[in-house]
Amino acid sequence: MNILLVGSGGREHALAWKIAQSPLCARLVCAPGNPGMEALGERRDLKATDAEGLAALAREIRADLVVVGPESALEAGLADRLAAAGIPCFGPTAKAAQLETSKAFSKNFLERHDIPTAGYGVYDRAADAKAALSVFKPPYVIKADGLAAGKGVAISPDKADAEAEIDRMLGGRFGAAGARVVIEEFMDGEEGSLFALCDGQRAVLLGGAQDHKRAFDGDLGPNTGGMGAYSPAPVFTPELVEQADARIVQPTIKAMAAEGMPYRGVLYAGLMATEAGPRVVEFNARFGDPECQVLMMRIAGDIVPYLLACARGDVSGLPPLEFHPQTVICVVLAAKGYPDSPLEGSIIRGASQDFGPDVQVFHAGTTRRKDGQLCAAGGRVLNVCARGDDIRQARERAYAAIRRIDWPGGFHRTDIGWRAVERETAEEA
Repeated sequence: MNILLVGSGGREHALAWKIAQSPLCARLVCAPGNPGMEALGERRDLKATDAEGLAALAREIRADLVVVGPESALEAGLADRLAAAGIPCFGPTAKAAQLETSKAFSKNFLERHDIPTAGYGVYDRAADAKAALSVFKPPYVIKADGLAAGKGVAISPDKADAEAEIDRMLGGRFGAAGARVVIEEFMDGEEGSLFALCDGQRAVLLGGAQDHKRAFDGDLGPNTGGMGAYSPAPVFTPELVEQADARIVQPTIKAMAAEGMPYRGVLYAGLMATEAGPRVVEFNARFGDPECQVLMMRIAGDIVPYLLACARGDVSGLPPLEFHPQTVICVVLAAKGYPDSPLEGSIIRGASQDFGPDVQVFHAGTTRRKDGQLCAAGGRVLNVCARGDDIRQARERAYAAIRRIDWPGGFHRTDIGWRAVERETAEEA
C-alpha cells in the first residue's frame, strides 16, 4: 500500500512510526513531516491546510490511504477533496469535523441528542457574554468557539477575571476562532480522553489516556496543547468506559449519521468523570497530542488495517486490537516561553541516541539547520515516551532519557502521571 500521512507534529511522528511497522505499507509519504520522520518515509513540503495540493499529491503517489493528523487539515476540507477523488481517507469531512472545529456546533449537537455535557451558552457580543455570567457559578469556563491549538480555554476563578477573558477572546486574542465564545458550567471530577475508531455507522473503542494541560508542575500555569500523557488511565474503570460507550460514543456516531454527517476516523471524547457518570468536556476529530503517542506505543498489532477499514466505511469484520500490557507515558519537552512566546532556534543535542527498546523520542516542533544540527522550531518540541510495568517504571525510564538530552532552551514538567502514582500509592497503603 502507498500511504500519505498529513501533518508535522509529535502525533504524526508517532503515527508514522506505527504505520511504517506494518507489512502492508510499501511506501509512506509524510506531508510536510518533520526531521524525526525522515527515517520512516519520504517528506513533501506541503502545508496541512493545502487541501488541493495534498489531494493532488495523493493522486500523484497513487495513495491507497490518506491518514490525516491535524484538525486544521480537516477544517480545510481535505477529507472532502479525497472523497471526490475516490481516495480512502482516515479522517472526517469538514461538516463532521465540526464536532471539534466549532464548540458551539458541538454543544448544540449534544443538547439536541440528550448526550450528557455541561450547561452552556454561546455569545458573540462581550456585553451579552458578561451578562450571562450571572447564570453561572464560579469558576467560569470560557472557550473560544473555533480552533485555537488547544489553548482556547480559560477557567476564571471570579467574575472580574471572566470578564477580562471574554474581552481578550472576543477582542481578537485567537483571531477568527474567538469570534464567538462558549461559557460552560464548571464540572467537578477527573478528566480523561477516550478514543474510538469510527466507520460512519459504527464505533469501536480504542482505549483511554489522561493528559496534563497546564504548563507547570502541580497543574499550574497557562493552558497548553498538552505537556504529557499516560495510558492506560486509571480513571477509566470498566464501568465508566461501558457508560461512556453506551451514553456518549455510540449515540454520537448514530446521530451524526442520521443528520447526514457520517463520521469516519477517530473520535476523541474528552470526558469528565462526575458523580452522575461521564459527561462530555469536548470532542476532537483526530487523535489527541500527546495522547496519540502513548496509544501508538501501547498497540501491539498492525494499525493499518483499522485505519483503512474506517476510511472504507466498515470496521465490522476486524478483531479487537491487541495492546501491550504495560503503561506508557509521554513527557513533552517545550521551548522556554511556551505557550505564549516560545523561543525558537535553540540547538538540541542527543535526541537521536539509542535509549533502549522501551523508549521512543518523537519530534513535535523541530527543524535541521544547514550544518545538520537539530533545533527548536515550535512550542512543543520533543515527546519522550517510555513503557514500563507500571506508571513508576515508565516515569523513571522517560525522565532518565530526558536527562541524557542536552537542550538548555527547553523545559518540561516533572510530575507527569501524578494522579496514577497517587492511586497506586493509596492502593498499596
